[in-house]
Amino acid sequence: MKADIHPNYNEVQVTCSCGSTFTTRSTMNKQSFHVEVCSLCHPFYTGKQKIVDTAGRVEKFNQKFGAMRGKTAA
Repeated sequence: MKADIHPNYNEVQVTCSCGSTFTTRSTMNKQSFHVEVCSLCHPFYTGKQKIVDTAGRVEKFNQKFGAMRGKTAA
């Protein structure tokens, strides 16, 4: 077997947007990592429904170009 072919497996401190932190192990070279959603605030795990994406692509398109609807190009 070849020696020293695997990356180092370090402890990483993960911080969520909700404020919770936990320690895991990763091959990342960073000491800390930031995530937007974790198991403490994700709707699937909490059972609460909250809006993560405020407007989808179709809604954004309609907001931007909805005023042009009905007008014809001259």
